[in-house]
Amino acid sequence: MGEPARSGCPINAAVEAFGDSWSLLVLRDVMFADRRYFRELLAGSEEGIASNILANRLKRLVNAGLLTREDAGPGRRAAYSLTEASIQLVPVFAQVGDWGLRHRPTSRRLRVRAELLAAGGPELWTEFMTELRAIHLGEPGPERDGPGVMERLAEAYAAAL
Repeated sequence: MGEPARSGCPINAAVEAFGDSWSLLVLRDVMFADRRYFRELLAGSEEGIASNILANRLKRLVNAGLLTREDAGPGRRAAYSLTEASIQLVPVFAQVGDWGLRHRPTSRRLRVRAELLAAGGPELWTEFMTELRAIHLGEPGPERDGPGVMERLAEAYAAAL
């Protein structure tokens, strides 16, 4: 799982695994926008990630155990999937997003997901993690009466356009 950490500090270990901004944004796009392929991630990047940086971050995230990359045959696109370790970052993303809402300028279109996660709290985060496990790890999906979290996040984003 990658190179040894600079120290045994848990915060340092986490920062080394996913703490640079591009890695967090790649994980965000896989997690919240279900972008699973290199070209989807490149074309859908709000922040304009360069292809060489994206390739580097994907490789680092796979090596850190935060993404898996399917073995694609010749001429096939390789899909990336979240691992259990990255799925467990949902509460971290929710908290970072909530902090950004309160302390940084944001646009209406791009803040709606963070608002939904903040309003839903840990119960919504758990439901979202269950959905992500079904999508990325092949676990059974959650039983529900209405739209799932992914669908609600996508609807909120589309409504803010």
